[in-house]
Amino acid sequence: MEVHRILGPGHLEAVYQEALEIELALRGIPFEHKPELIIDYKGHTLEKRYYPDLRVLGEIVVELKASCGLYPTDDAQIINSLKCSHHDVGLLINFGEVSLKWKRFVA
Repeated sequence: MEVHRILGPGHLEAVYQEALEIELALRGIPFEHKPELIIDYKGHTLEKRYYPDLRVLGEIVVELKASCGLYPTDDAQIINSLKCSHHDVGLLINFGEVSLKWKRFVA
């Protein structure tokens, strides 16, 4: 919320990601930038990987958006990241609207 309060809507997703990473670091909250998630298909590891925007506290997958709204494809993206990461909680955060919008996903 602090990032959105200071920057407001209208920036690129990468701007919000960098600002959020600074905010997390200032608050002493551990996170990983673009962690690599391995995709398994019937016991085979695919060469393609998922790279969610952040993993916070080692277990919360975070996807950031900077668009006019959230769409079903955004939901699918975080759900797939949760499946690959084997984590139970994900956050989809959209900085692109006048009010900060977010959704919490539980696997």
